[in-house]
Amino acid sequence: MKFLDLAKVYIRSGSGGGGAVSFRREKYIEYGGPDGGDGGRGGDVIVEAVEGLNTLIDFRYQQHFFAKNGTPGMGKQRTGADGADIVLRVPAGTEVLDEDEETVIADLTAVGDRVILAKGGNGGFGNLHFKSSTNQAPRRANPGLEGVERTIWLRLKLIADAGLLGLPNAGKSTFLAATSNARPKIADYPFTTLHPNLGVVGVDGAEFVIADIPGLIEGASEGRGIGDRFLGHVERSAVLLHLIDGTSEDVATDCQTILTELDAYGGDLAHKPRVTALNKIDALTEGEIAEKSAAVAQVCGGPVLAMSGVSKLGVTEVLRKLRETILAQRAEELGADHEDQPWRP
Repeated sequence: MKFLDLAKVYIRSGSGGGGAVSFRREKYIEYGGPDGGDGGRGGDVIVEAVEGLNTLIDFRYQQHFFAKNGTPGMGKQRTGADGADIVLRVPAGTEVLDEDEETVIADLTAVGDRVILAKGGNGGFGNLHFKSSTNQAPRRANPGLEGVERTIWLRLKLIADAGLLGLPNAGKSTFLAATSNARPKIADYPFTTLHPNLGVVGVDGAEFVIADIPGLIEGASEGRGIGDRFLGHVERSAVLLHLIDGTSEDVATDCQTILTELDAYGGDLAHKPRVTALNKIDALTEGEIAEKSAAVAQVCGGPVLAMSGVSKLGVTEVLRKLRETILAQRAEELGADHEDQPWRP
């Protein structure tokens, strides 16, 4: 299955059915009076987050979604049937954007979240509705309201506990393959990873999800390379794992490049908790590891772990640090949610 994280969709809710103009006609009843029923309401267009999906590939083959119209009212006080709703089923973590691709209409972060994107039109009143003591035989009825037509964008942001960052060939996919059952493409050329990958990793009996995104290069925020379009997939992560290629000649510059792109991307991504690790230490001497770790620590302003995704040296310590940071971040978010709620006796 191909990965698709952005899709343009055209939707239209159903129009309401028109009211009926009708009069009761029965033998021996001279003045039956009006009996036209109301029209049925049009169907809604609904978006819902469901289980079992992790891509928007279905919306590549179908972009138009139209709800059914309500049926007109009929005589004998019969109301028209309502139009059927139509539901757009998307993965959890999908954002619904307006046509400008900036205004957020809805953010479906959990399975079961459900939002009405376009309400169906109300059905028109039949002539029975207009009957009064001074107008006992009304001959008018209302038409149904038109449905709502709009263009929206669906943007998927993967929900993971940790996100992998780094330059191309920093060893992100190797790390994911070594710690989980995920099998991302691994090769010795840049931009091997062309779309995000998810993997479930375990340490000390606990499991969490890691997202691997294509590597960033200098100028990614300006569209160079693959660009920064995939950074949205790590926005929801509790912690970022920044991997640095230890075999690079200038690890400090490599570290600063990623930090600069995070700042240029904006939002809270640059301020998220971050674990920095010097990768591929199996190809370095003890002196080189100490020297390069110190250089990276001076740039990132924090401790630097040493590991090797190939030999799995130091991988467990990195996973433990990630797990510790995730638990702390989730506890902080939970505490903030409780503070926002009003006090109850």
